[in-house]
Amino acid sequence: MTTPVLITVLPHAALCPQGARIEAQPGDSLVDALLTHGIAIEHACEKVGACATCHVHVRSGGASLKAPGTDEEDQLDAAWGLDAQSRLACCVTLRDAPLTIELPRYTKNHARER
Repeated sequence: MTTPVLITVLPHAALCPQGARIEAQPGDSLVDALLTHGIAIEHACEKVGACATCHVHVRSGGASLKAPGTDEEDQLDAAWGLDAQSRLACCVTLRDAPLTIELPRYTKNHARER
């Protein structure tokens, strides 16, 4: 049996006002872990890494993650509030180290802009 990964979600006014501490299994995607625990992170491309709506900031634990690929980096260029700790939650595969993430205040959701 694998040990669950602890994910701390910092407070976000709309999606997680009180913040959260959730557990997921290594190998799960971060976006699926958030959705499973009721944190309604946007994922306009249905979790295939083709948009930047599931953009998160990995505030701690990021060194344990696989580095972002070229496709993820290309999509991140369209994210609002990009910083050195930015990742797409659909591209992050959880490992055994705990993570602390921050959800950006805004997202760039092309589907809603039309």
